Amino acid sequence: MYEHAHAAAGARSAGRGGRRRGKRGLRTVAVGAVATAVMTAGLTLPASAGSTGDGSAARGGHAATRAALDSVVRDGSPGGIALAELGHTTWSGRAGTSDLATGRTPRADDRFRVGSITKTFVATVMLQLEAEGKLSLDDTVDHWLPGLVTGNGNDGSGIRLRQLLNHTSGIYSYTDDEDFKRREFGTDFLRHRYDTWTPRRIVRLAMTHRPVFAPGDDWSYSDTNYVIASMVIQRATGHSYAHEIEQRILRPLRLDSTSLPGTRTRVPGPSGRAYSKLTGELAGPGGPDSATYDVTEFNPSFAGAAGEVISDSRDLNRFYRSLLSGRLLEEPQLKEMMTTVPIKGMPTFAYGLGLMKMTLACGTEVWGHNGGIQGSISQTMATADGRHVLSVNFNGDWNVHEQRVVDAEFCGA
Repeated sequence: MYEHAHAAAGARSAGRGGRRRGKRGLRTVAVGAVATAVMTAGLTLPASAGSTGDGSAARGGHAATRAALDSVVRDGSPGGIALAELGHTTWSGRAGTSDLATGRTPRADDRFRVGSITKTFVATVMLQLEAEGKLSLDDTVDHWLPGLVTGNGNDGSGIRLRQLLNHTSGIYSYTDDEDFKRREFGTDFLRHRYDTWTPRRIVRLAMTHRPVFAPGDDWSYSDTNYVIASMVIQRATGHSYAHEIEQRILRPLRLDSTSLPGTRTRVPGPSGRAYSKLTGELAGPGGPDSATYDVTEFNPSFAGAAGEVISDSRDLNRFYRSLLSGRLLEEPQLKEMMTTVPIKGMPTFAYGLGLMKMTLACGTEVWGHNGGIQGSISQTMATADGRHVLSVNFNGDWNVHEQRVVDAEFCGA
């Protein structure tokens, strides 16, 4: 679920999305099946790359992207996959292993937990509902969910739906709570991976903390915002946010590898294993002599609308291409989504409505989202017209530098 906005902007820090300025995005910590600890002291993983489509990888057209993918694996991630599309051409790359026990090679069609990329799906549904006149982004949270956001200085009557989507609400991110992090990101996860969290339980936890700032006064990445947004969707439509995403996005675009698992613990379809150091922080430090835990299976309800989606690279590319090309939203709503909030101290990064904008070192501007959840770090980025798009995933959640692959694809030779 959690994003790591500041990391995407080039300022990396450990843990869940950045306090006021760039929360690294809780790349969620997950709750899953029986954990298998694998000691990986001194392990060196093989790297490889493959290509499809126009064969540009074989001609060296994606040499920089391929090298970046391999470098992340050499730095400690078990394995990674990337899928780039430019016009009608496609290139895929893979590195390392998707299973430390069997040595299975990553596959281009592997499914994985996408973390905070979920937020773009949620925001898209909210904007569709606005276009249909079923809600207004200027509605307050209390208009739809009276009394939900209250206590400790929290007041839902002063928070607009738009501020949930662009993280200017000031609502505390429940994934920053120290007890939550200990339970879900540390080794306590192994005892709690099958626990169920309800949206109201999540919001109640957030309400035990004071707001980070007054609504609209600043920007702070908060997973709580999107849990509340999902509750608004249910109130406005009479259906769960998962149902609305399935009916409005997944089925029309035929995203057959994408699902919202709810409390289901397994990743359906082809997939590798997912690994974590369980250091108490997502993307925290992980040395070669520290234990690596298999965290593939868990109950993702603790992430919910902040990061529960499972998908594959091809579906993610299709989703963002369709979104940015105007297939999913009317022009006014797409313009709203791409109206960004500047982030203090981060001139190359801005946040819209469930959509990140990054200006890379070479000057190229890309749009998309990143995300992390236990054992999985992902990112999808595309040019504003959706013509050039890249999705990347790594099956380890520590010391991962996926931004290298994005930089290489859009700026490399």
